[in-house]
Amino acid sequence: MSQIPNDLLYSRSHEWVRVEENGEAYVGITDHAQGLLGDLVYVELPDIDAEISEGDEIGVVESVKTASDLISPLSGDIIEINEDLADSPEIVNNDCYGDGWLVKIKMSNKDELENLLKAEDYQEFCDSEEH
Repeated sequence: MSQIPNDLLYSRSHEWVRVEENGEAYVGITDHAQGLLGDLVYVELPDIDAEISEGDEIGVVESVKTASDLISPLSGDIIEINEDLADSPEIVNNDCYGDGWLVKIKMSNKDELENLLKAEDYQEFCDSEEH
């Protein structure tokens, strides 16, 4: 069973969001997503300072099995990317909620957080997808 920390928010496209007090948010892919993808071999991330909107494609994760688009769960500006993933994409497999974060966004519309799922709702969403 996938890990789904209670202190994060989740998108239906399997990204997680950790909101910081300063209006910035870390984004990564969930344990469920990395488990389905398998061993990651490549991660493509957006440019720093890119302006993005909720629902935009902001990158790609590739595994030995498949490739999957990264969809932004929030609007704002990319203020940081996890540069360690360029040489070590497997960090996402090993620690998707910690060192395997993907991007940091300066949110422009905090109301979009209401579109995201709490842990319990995300678990139900994943369970319903598997049937």
